[in-house]
Amino acid sequence: MSAVWRAKWSLSTTAGDCPRMLRFALHPPKHVEVEFADGSLYKLQAEYLRVFSPAVDSKIRSIAGQKVIYGRRHVGIMSAEPIGNYGVRLLFDDLHKTGIYTWDYFYYLGSNKFTLMRSYIDTLRKHGLSRDPRSKK
Repeated sequence: MSAVWRAKWSLSTTAGDCPRMLRFALHPPKHVEVEFADGSLYKLQAEYLRVFSPAVDSKIRSIAGQKVIYGRRHVGIMSAEPIGNYGVRLLFDDLHKTGIYTWDYFYYLGSNKFTLMRSYIDTLRKHGLSRDPRSKK
């Protein structure tokens, strides 16, 4: 990721309740860091971002109406592609790349990380699924 794109990403964010995004840093393959003007700094892990992808195709996989993506504990982030000045598309090593993460969505994910992850783990348990990938035979 070039310094030019980092600078461009830090210039603005979408309007709304989300504070202005100050910094986005990709630390492949493990996580991204997003810092906002209100002092919030979020370190968001690859698994968490993959599970809560805003992509339409990931919402299709559901069990009893709940979006359930499992087996992604070891997924990694390969790259980030800027989308305008409002977000980024992440490419994961499971080749998922269709979701656009806006700065507002990063703020939402960071602000609600504990609750969302706990709910995700509870859903996996409820359906007998695991965060770990299936073993290959």
